[in-house]
Amino acid sequence: MRKTVIAGNWKMHMNCADTEKFLLKFLPLIKDIGIERNIVIAPPFTAISTFSANTNFKNLNIASQNIHWEESGAFTAEISPRMLIEHQVKYAIVGHSEPRKYFSESDEQINKRAISAQLNGLTPIVCVGESLEQRERGEAERVITRQVEQGLEGTNPANLIVAYEPIWAIGTGKTCEAVEANKICKLIRNLVGYEDITIQYGGSVKPDNIDEIMSMDDIDGVLVGGASLDPVSFARIANYR
Repeated sequence: MRKTVIAGNWKMHMNCADTEKFLLKFLPLIKDIGIERNIVIAPPFTAISTFSANTNFKNLNIASQNIHWEESGAFTAEISPRMLIEHQVKYAIVGHSEPRKYFSESDEQINKRAISAQLNGLTPIVCVGESLEQRERGEAERVITRQVEQGLEGTNPANLIVAYEPIWAIGTGKTCEAVEANKICKLIRNLVGYEDITIQYGGSVKPDNIDEIMSMDDIDGVLVGGASLDPVSFARIANYR
Protein backbone atom coordinates (compact mmCIF):
# COMPACT_ATOMS: atom_id res chain seq x y z
CA MET A 1 0.00 0.00 0.00
CA ARG A 2 1.37 3.43 -0.93
CA LYS A 3 2.34 5.82 1.84
CA THR A 4 1.34 9.47 1.70
CA VAL A 5 4.34 11.63 2.55
CA ILE A 6 4.08 15.42 2.86
CA ALA A 7 7.62 16.76 3.23
CA GLY A 8 9.08 20.22 3.71
CA ASN A 9 12.63 21.15 2.76
CA TRP A 10 13.83 24.22 4.65
CA LYS A 11 17.08 24.42 2.66
CA MET A 12 19.44 27.08 4.13
CA HIS A 13 16.77 28.74 6.27
CA MET A 14 15.80 28.67 9.95
CA ASN A 15 18.19 28.63 12.91
CA CYS A 16 17.48 26.87 16.21
CA ALA A 17 15.38 29.72 17.64
CA ASP A 18 13.36 29.88 14.41
CA THR A 19 12.81 26.14 14.61
CA GLU A 20 11.40 26.32 18.14
CA LYS A 21 9.02 29.12 17.13
CA PHE A 22 7.89 27.22 14.04
CA LEU A 23 7.14 24.00 15.93
CA LEU A 24 5.26 25.84 18.67
CA LYS A 25 2.79 27.08 16.04
CA PHE A 26 2.89 24.11 13.67
CA LEU A 27 2.40 21.09 15.91
CA PRO A 28 -1.09 22.10 17.16
CA LEU A 29 -2.17 22.62 13.55
CA ILE A 30 -1.38 19.02 12.55
CA LYS A 31 -2.46 17.24 15.74
CA ASP A 32 -5.58 15.80 14.14
CA ILE A 33 -3.85 14.34 11.08
CA GLY A 34 -4.12 10.56 11.05
CA ILE A 35 -1.24 8.13 10.85
CA GLU A 36 -2.01 7.49 7.18
CA ARG A 37 -0.23 10.77 6.38
CA ASN A 38 3.47 11.03 7.10
CA ILE A 39 4.52 14.64 7.72
CA VAL A 40 8.25 15.26 7.37
CA ILE A 41 10.51 18.31 7.59
CA ALA A 42 14.16 18.61 6.58
CA PRO A 43 15.70 21.41 8.67
CA PRO A 44 19.30 22.56 8.19
CA PHE A 45 21.82 20.31 9.95
CA THR A 46 22.40 22.81 12.76
CA ALA A 47 18.72 22.76 13.73
CA ILE A 48 18.19 18.98 13.67
CA SER A 49 18.91 18.50 17.40
CA THR A 50 16.57 21.38 18.32
CA PHE A 51 13.91 19.92 16.04
CA SER A 52 14.33 16.49 17.61
CA ALA A 53 14.09 17.85 21.16
CA ASN A 54 10.85 19.70 20.41
CA THR A 55 9.00 17.00 18.46
CA ASN A 56 7.04 14.06 19.87
CA PHE A 57 7.22 12.21 16.51
CA LYS A 58 3.53 11.31 16.62
CA ASN A 59 2.68 13.45 13.60
CA LEU A 60 6.04 14.71 12.43
CA ASN A 61 9.38 13.16 11.49
CA ILE A 62 12.78 14.56 10.57
CA ALA A 63 14.62 14.32 7.26
CA SER A 64 18.17 15.36 6.52
CA GLN A 65 18.92 17.47 3.46
CA ASN A 66 21.64 15.06 2.36
CA ILE A 67 23.61 12.04 3.54
CA HIS A 68 27.07 10.60 2.83
CA TRP A 69 27.78 7.01 1.89
CA GLU A 70 30.57 6.52 4.46
CA GLU A 71 30.17 6.14 8.21
CA SER A 72 33.05 8.54 8.90
CA GLY A 73 36.18 9.92 7.27
CA ALA A 74 37.85 12.94 5.71
CA PHE A 75 34.75 14.30 3.98
CA THR A 76 34.57 17.98 4.88
CA ALA A 77 31.04 19.46 5.00
CA GLU A 78 29.37 16.03 4.68
CA ILE A 79 27.24 14.20 7.25
CA SER A 80 27.15 10.47 7.95
CA PRO A 81 24.16 8.20 8.60
CA ARG A 82 25.13 7.53 12.22
CA MET A 83 25.29 11.27 12.95
CA LEU A 84 21.71 11.59 11.72
CA ILE A 85 20.31 8.50 13.41
CA GLU A 86 21.54 9.85 16.76
CA HIS A 87 18.93 12.60 16.40
CA GLN A 88 16.02 10.34 15.32
CA VAL A 89 16.25 11.30 11.65
CA LYS A 90 14.12 8.92 9.55
CA TYR A 91 14.43 10.27 5.99
CA ALA A 92 17.21 11.68 3.81
CA ILE A 93 16.80 13.87 0.73
CA VAL A 94 19.29 12.98 -1.99
CA GLY A 95 19.74 14.17 -5.56
CA HIS A 96 18.01 17.51 -5.10
CA SER A 97 18.44 19.76 -8.13
CA GLU A 98 20.46 22.33 -6.15
CA PRO A 99 23.32 19.96 -5.21
CA ARG A 100 23.14 18.59 -8.75
CA LYS A 101 23.49 22.12 -10.15
CA TYR A 102 25.80 23.87 -7.68
CA PHE A 103 28.00 20.94 -6.64
CA SER A 104 27.85 18.81 -9.79
CA GLU A 105 26.43 15.77 -8.04
CA SER A 106 26.30 12.81 -10.39
CA ASP A 107 23.71 10.06 -10.61
CA GLU A 108 26.42 7.66 -9.35
CA GLN A 109 26.96 9.73 -6.19
CA ILE A 110 23.22 10.07 -5.67
CA ASN A 111 22.88 6.30 -5.99
CA LYS A 112 25.56 5.75 -3.33
CA ARG A 113 23.82 8.18 -0.98
CA ALA A 114 20.45 6.45 -1.47
CA ILE A 115 21.91 3.01 -0.84
CA SER A 116 23.75 4.29 2.24
CA ALA A 117 20.50 5.68 3.65
CA GLN A 118 18.71 2.38 3.15
CA LEU A 119 21.53 0.29 4.62
CA ASN A 120 21.31 2.42 7.76
CA GLY A 121 17.55 2.17 8.13
CA LEU A 122 16.68 5.56 6.68
CA THR A 123 14.26 6.19 3.82
CA PRO A 124 15.84 8.15 0.96
CA ILE A 125 13.80 10.76 -0.89
CA VAL A 126 15.47 10.68 -4.29
CA CYS A 127 14.80 13.77 -6.41
CA VAL A 128 14.63 13.68 -10.20
CA GLY A 129 13.66 16.36 -12.67
CA GLU A 130 14.41 18.06 -15.97
CA SER A 131 15.48 21.62 -16.76
CA LEU A 132 13.37 24.01 -18.81
CA GLU A 133 15.75 23.61 -21.78
CA GLN A 134 15.45 19.83 -21.62
CA ARG A 135 11.66 20.02 -21.46
CA GLU A 136 11.47 22.45 -24.38
CA ARG A 137 13.64 20.08 -26.45
CA GLY A 138 11.25 17.23 -25.68
CA GLU A 139 13.82 15.41 -23.53
CA ALA A 140 11.97 15.34 -20.21
CA GLU A 141 11.12 11.63 -20.27
CA ARG A 142 14.61 10.65 -21.44
CA VAL A 143 16.23 12.68 -18.64
CA ILE A 144 13.88 11.24 -16.00
CA THR A 145 14.50 7.71 -17.26
CA ARG A 146 18.28 8.15 -16.98
CA GLN A 147 18.06 9.63 -13.50
CA VAL A 148 15.79 6.84 -12.27
CA GLU A 149 17.76 4.00 -13.84
CA GLN A 150 21.17 5.25 -12.67
CA GLY A 151 20.16 6.90 -9.40
CA LEU A 152 18.06 4.02 -8.09
CA GLU A 153 20.17 1.07 -9.21
CA GLY A 154 20.43 -1.50 -6.44
CA THR A 155 17.99 0.26 -4.10
CA ASN A 156 15.05 -1.38 -2.36
CA PRO A 157 11.81 0.12 -3.75
CA ALA A 158 9.92 -0.92 -0.60
CA ASN A 159 11.92 1.65 1.40
CA LEU A 160 12.17 4.46 -1.11
CA ILE A 161 10.48 7.70 -2.09
CA VAL A 162 11.00 9.39 -5.44
CA ALA A 163 10.26 13.11 -5.75
CA TYR A 164 9.59 14.47 -9.22
CA GLU A 165 10.84 18.06 -9.12
CA PRO A 166 10.95 19.77 -12.51
CA ILE A 167 13.86 22.18 -12.09
CA TRP A 168 12.04 24.97 -13.92
CA ALA A 169 9.27 24.93 -11.30
CA ILE A 170 11.43 25.07 -8.15
CA GLY A 171 11.21 28.45 -6.45
CA THR A 172 9.96 30.13 -9.63
CA GLY A 173 6.28 30.32 -8.82
CA LYS A 174 5.63 28.14 -11.86
CA THR A 175 3.90 24.87 -11.12
CA CYS A 176 3.87 21.94 -13.49
CA GLU A 177 0.28 21.28 -14.53
CA ALA A 178 -1.12 18.59 -12.24
CA VAL A 179 -2.04 16.31 -15.14
CA GLU A 180 1.48 16.56 -16.61
CA ALA A 181 3.09 15.99 -13.21
CA ASN A 182 0.89 12.92 -12.77
CA LYS A 183 2.01 11.63 -16.17
CA ILE A 184 5.68 11.84 -15.17
CA CYS A 185 4.99 10.26 -11.78
CA LYS A 186 3.30 7.34 -13.56
CA LEU A 187 6.36 7.01 -15.81
CA ILE A 188 8.58 6.86 -12.71
CA ARG A 189 6.38 4.19 -11.13
CA ASN A 190 6.59 2.09 -14.29
CA LEU A 191 10.36 2.52 -14.49
CA VAL A 192 10.82 1.43 -10.87
CA GLY A 193 8.46 -1.49 -11.41
CA TYR A 194 6.99 -1.38 -7.92
CA GLU A 195 3.37 -0.31 -7.72
CA ASP A 196 3.45 0.69 -4.04
CA ILE A 197 6.39 3.08 -4.26
CA THR A 198 5.62 6.57 -2.92
CA ILE A 199 6.10 9.27 -5.55
CA GLN A 200 5.99 12.94 -4.64
CA TYR A 201 5.67 16.08 -6.70
CA GLY A 202 7.76 19.14 -5.85
CA GLY A 203 7.93 22.58 -7.45
CA SER A 204 6.14 25.70 -6.18
CA VAL A 205 3.65 23.67 -4.14
CA LYS A 206 1.36 26.07 -2.26
CA PRO A 207 -1.84 26.00 -0.19
CA ASP A 208 -3.87 27.06 -3.22
CA ASN A 209 -2.75 24.19 -5.46
CA ILE A 210 -2.20 21.31 -3.01
CA ASP A 211 -5.72 19.91 -3.27
CA GLU A 212 -5.54 19.57 -7.04
CA ILE A 213 -2.05 18.07 -6.91
CA MET A 214 -3.06 15.46 -4.34
CA SER A 215 -6.16 14.51 -6.35
CA MET A 216 -3.94 12.91 -9.01
CA ASP A 217 -3.81 9.10 -9.10
CA ASP A 218 -0.03 8.72 -9.27
CA ILE A 219 1.00 11.53 -6.89
CA ASP A 220 1.35 10.24 -3.33
CA GLY A 221 2.74 13.33 -1.65
CA VAL A 222 4.69 16.54 -2.11
CA LEU A 223 8.13 17.92 -1.40
CA VAL A 224 7.66 21.57 -0.46
CA GLY A 225 10.25 24.34 -0.40
CA GLY A 226 9.32 27.94 0.38
CA ALA A 227 5.78 27.22 1.57
CA SER A 228 7.14 24.90 4.28
CA LEU A 229 8.83 27.83 6.07
CA ASP A 230 5.52 29.24 7.26
CA PRO A 231 3.74 27.04 9.84
CA VAL A 232 0.23 28.06 8.78
CA SER A 233 0.97 27.58 5.09
CA PHE A 234 2.62 24.21 5.56
CA ALA A 235 -0.13 23.06 7.93
CA ARG A 236 -2.70 23.80 5.22
CA ILE A 237 -0.64 21.69 2.81
CA ALA A 238 -0.37 18.87 5.35
CA ASN A 239 -4.13 19.06 5.91
CA TYR A 240 -4.93 18.97 2.20
CA ARG A 241 -8.48 18.07 1.23
